[in-house]
Amino acid sequence: MKRKSLNVKKKTPRNIVQHLSDKNIYKVYNEFKKSLNSQSSYAVALSGGPDSIALAYLAKCFSKLNNTKILYFIVDHGLREESKIEAKKVLLFLKKFKIKCKILTWKGKKPKSNIQSIARNKRYNLLIDECKKNNISNLLIGHHIGDLYENFIIRLLRGSGLRGLTSLDKAVKDKKSSIHILRPLINIKKSELVNISKKVFNFYVEDPSNLNEDYKRIRVRKLIKNLEFEGLDFKKLQLTIDNLKASNKTINYYVENNIKNNSTFFKSKNTYSLNDNFFNQPYEIIFRSFSGLLSDISKRYYPPRGKSVDEIIKKIRSKNFKKATLGGCLIEKINKTVLISRENL
Repeated sequence: MKRKSLNVKKKTPRNIVQHLSDKNIYKVYNEFKKSLNSQSSYAVALSGGPDSIALAYLAKCFSKLNNTKILYFIVDHGLREESKIEAKKVLLFLKKFKIKCKILTWKGKKPKSNIQSIARNKRYNLLIDECKKNNISNLLIGHHIGDLYENFIIRLLRGSGLRGLTSLDKAVKDKKSSIHILRPLINIKKSELVNISKKVFNFYVEDPSNLNEDYKRIRVRKLIKNLEFEGLDFKKLQLTIDNLKASNKTINYYVENNIKNNSTFFKSKNTYSLNDNFFNQPYEIIFRSFSGLLSDISKRYYPPRGKSVDEIIKKIRSKNFKKATLGGCLIEKINKTVLISRENL
């Protein structure tokens, strides 16, 4: 990462809240605070890029104005030799503004393939573990509207279904930890966040991997820019995503009803019992209900791959199915009842 060369006079204000007098910054802050509650506790995930630096500023303002507990964490993935030094620079810089950060380091052997996906999962695990240690109930992530569009295109290229296309929600509850992952900037443009980083701090860092087209996300980012040049209407794209989210919400309603009416949870055995009617629903309802229960029993952040869930559902609905394992769960069929319990590893 290289420090941005911004020809702005360096100055550390006594009170950074004063920047809220700027109407453009206040507009972003006003949108940001809609996701927060002054009675709750928060952790902020930082990287040093303009998105997270702006997020640090907005969270600091909210903390000062509402006397709210907020902790700040920087994740050093250790995937590049310079990352440790860069994380330290960000920590020392924000310290000048009384934003105290802690660096969380990913230790151990690093992957050689599927790097971004594995690194993302590890990042969330480190952050969630730190939240649990500090009794923090909410984790703030700096995703902006550009990330929403990128995620949509990536999922579209993968052939994802409705749930996948709308996966970057403003708020989601981690099933394993019950910590709420919040994206208070998901409706904000990146240019607005860059503006905050420049005006308030005169500082942010650029990750060289953002130029590396070996990563699909970077190629998609470039594709979106090309589509914009060709006349892509972002308002219409946003409308499409909003409509899909509304449809997804409707399906989730029926998924919840299926789980409520056609399954029973035995806490002492950590086991779900599914009656025959559980599998007599429209297939998308069955698929989501079953995937959700597998995640709940296994306590894994992500459910098993869709193809694997498809295959096991087909086997369950056949006459000869008796027993199988998937995603850390043991699945058994006794007469017309299906039991899901934790696999003994």
